[in-house]
Amino acid sequence: MPADPLPPLHLSAPASTVDRIVEELRRALFAGEITAGTPLREQALTDAMGVSRSTVREALGVLVAEGLAVREPHRGVHVTSLEAEAVHDVVTTRVVLESAGVRAWADAEPEARARVRAALGAFVAAARAGDDPGRVTATHLALHRAIVALTGSSRLLGLADAVYAEIRLALAKVDRMRRDAPQQIANHEELVALLESGDTAATLAALRAHLEEAAESMLLALELDPDAD
Repeated sequence: MPADPLPPLHLSAPASTVDRIVEELRRALFAGEITAGTPLREQALTDAMGVSRSTVREALGVLVAEGLAVREPHRGVHVTSLEAEAVHDVVTTRVVLESAGVRAWADAEPEARARVRAALGAFVAAARAGDDPGRVTATHLALHRAIVALTGSSRLLGLADAVYAEIRLALAKVDRMRRDAPQQIANHEELVALLESGDTAATLAALRAHLEEAAESMLLALELDPDAD
């Protein structure tokens, strides 16, 4: 049976390192050149990239560990995809985790509050540049992670990291479709400004509205029924 078609993939020499393969596959995933649910077949990637099958297998393991791909028995590896129920559950989880960070703002270490401000700056810079979808998504999630980090809890951060890994590709697709960087920048600047103001109730309300809107955008981008269970 013929291998599934892949987009052009390019490795800079030498072309035999796992890091370079992961970097190129990650780029193609965040650019939307390889879409959710696509099988990542070892032989097809070996042929496309001119490397050994064992090297491809190791690179795929990295993508699985990052949450960008899923390995299933008898099915191999495929790009992570979300169902509508998972999107709703992710938003519920994010509201709980990030709300805990909001409530911790007043008592958080100065360094933790400074990291939120720095994360906002990094996201604004990436969104304005807009030439690297992976970087925009990474800085976007890093800002929300910094909010969770205000709790000072490594366990809550671990939960947040697992959730963010699950939605990275879906969020990247949303960011590509929106093409509204100024609005996204304004939304996140407003959220951090509310944090800085100390108005916890207003910040929590803005956060919930922001995350619910993000869920709607993901469902639209993934062409999922918002009422599906």
